Amino acid sequence: MKNILRTAVERRKQYLIHKLIHLGAYERKDCHLLNRNLTDLEEEYKYMMEQEKGEIGRRLT
Repeated sequence: MKNILRTAVERRKQYLIHKLIHLGAYERKDCHLLNRNLTDLEEEYKYMMEQEKGEIGRRLT
């Protein structure tokens, strides 16, 4: 069970890192992302998505 949870957390972290890089928040060479915990990555991703929505809203008005 421990390995399943650890694998799920690592997969989610990799997904969020990929998304943050794709959004332009970070570059691939930013190794410190790998050292951040899942909660930090989730919060950063949520913040970036809120910023993205705000930008889209401003562009449409």
